[in-house]
Amino acid sequence: MMSVRTAWRLSVLVGFVALASGGWLLQRGAQAAQKGNVYLNQQLFTEVLRIVADRYVEPRDPAELYRMAITGMLRELGDPYTSLLTPEDVADLRLSTTGNYGGLGIRIDQKDGWITIVSTLPNTPAERVGLLAGDRIVEVDGRSTEGWSPEDAVRALRGPKGAPVNIKATRVGIPDPLPFRIVRDEIHVDYVRIFDLEPGIAYVRIDQFSEESAEEIRRALAGRTASLRGVVLDLRGNPGGLLEEGVAVSDLFLDAGALVVETRSRLAEQNARYLARKPATIASGVPMVVLVDAFSASASEIVAGALQDHDRALVIGIPTFGKGSVQTLYPLPGGYQFKITTAAWHTPAGRSIQRQQRFDSERDLLAGAAARGRAREVAVDTAGREPYRTAGGRTVYGGGGIVPDLIAQPDTYTTAEQEFLRAVAPQSPTYPDAVFRFGVEYARSRPGLKPDFGVTDEMLDALYRRLVSAGVKVDRALFEEARGVVGWRLAIDLATVAFGEDDAWRRRLVGDRAIETVMELLREGGTQKGIFALAEARAKSAARN
Repeated sequence: MMSVRTAWRLSVLVGFVALASGGWLLQRGAQAAQKGNVYLNQQLFTEVLRIVADRYVEPRDPAELYRMAITGMLRELGDPYTSLLTPEDVADLRLSTTGNYGGLGIRIDQKDGWITIVSTLPNTPAERVGLLAGDRIVEVDGRSTEGWSPEDAVRALRGPKGAPVNIKATRVGIPDPLPFRIVRDEIHVDYVRIFDLEPGIAYVRIDQFSEESAEEIRRALAGRTASLRGVVLDLRGNPGGLLEEGVAVSDLFLDAGALVVETRSRLAEQNARYLARKPATIASGVPMVVLVDAFSASASEIVAGALQDHDRALVIGIPTFGKGSVQTLYPLPGGYQFKITTAAWHTPAGRSIQRQQRFDSERDLLAGAAARGRAREVAVDTAGREPYRTAGGRTVYGGGGIVPDLIAQPDTYTTAEQEFLRAVAPQSPTYPDAVFRFGVEYARSRPGLKPDFGVTDEMLDALYRRLVSAGVKVDRALFEEARGVVGWRLAIDLATVAFGEDDAWRRRLVGDRAIETVMELLREGGTQKGIFALAEARAKSAARN
């Protein structure tokens, strides 16, 4: 039993500790109020680092602790675009603006803490196994990707040609992750695609703004002003790329001296205005429409915003990603580079492109990204968005991203199509390979096949038999209900084999409601003002409905 004297001494000791710790807490509280004192916080950091290095239960290399400190500091900024790049990251960054690498053929970004596919490139391993824009990569070779940066994902997904990688991806509308085994291939990216949708209507697709993008478009369209009845610039799924090329593409359609975009920064040297420098390659008399979606980002938003604010183009689609910050690279010792956000982009009307929040009406946009281009027109949700005026007095909206003049809201796959895709996804690459091989054999056995071929019931019946013989397990009744999505995929593969990438892209656009809307506006409107008037009437009708 404890004696009275012992108990008294313990009480005194506890009291002393309480007073001492209380005094320490008061002292620390006073110091916390001085958190702006850089010297104090530097001293605090040094002491914490020393204690951890000397006394933490598991030994840690001080160099590793410094790296962890940097990582934690950057994470606390809450900016996914500010990061420390390793020498390997720097090499990957340089590679992304050229052409060839071993990988899957996808563009990715981080959304809500997960790596999300922004777009799949045509005729690549990712497309062949059936990965889609909006798919969230949740696992790579057994490792969870939660919290990964895009750079982390690039390191894991790229690799030697012929080397397989196993991933799991979640898809809107499908409850369980879909497994994919993908064999890496050499990826060569053609970022620009140009062809006529019909005589006089030029379709310009830019997958990413890379070197020579503007020059490729200029060469294709120069001298065609007299014969053109319209230009469709498709920036859907375009994550950005080189700023200079985004400005240069805008320059093709704007008069010399027009403001394309400006940067605003607390660094005086980074406050800049980017102007169109050359006379427009395509005169303003040629009407123009720009297509955007939730994955149009960065340089895509600069182009769309500039053409919209100058009343040079009608913008159709869904509100864009909202990546309007400027990153500057600072070289560091050891081949490292520091990528840090230093400024923000603003459109000619003064709208900030950087998005600070997601609006309620846009919470389901990723579901639309899984669609085959089907869309319905809905009213623009202006709640919480500040109105701005274009050069011609039209109303456009801020709040981050580019808000289209006419919203074309994608629908999701039908229930039957979702069930079919869920059934065949685990059988990748057997299923997509069987479809592609069927297309190859069909094209080779029919040398007289025309580009406007139709996918017939006989073709689909033969395809089903091929799937069964290849070991693909899919219910015939479900196959019948999903004939639309099956036939669409088959038509793309067959066109790729028989006629090349341009015809394959035409097939991709079949049934694309946004493209159908564009063509209706171009045919009926005739002029840019006429197109604006028609789109305004449609938007008002959607708002009433």
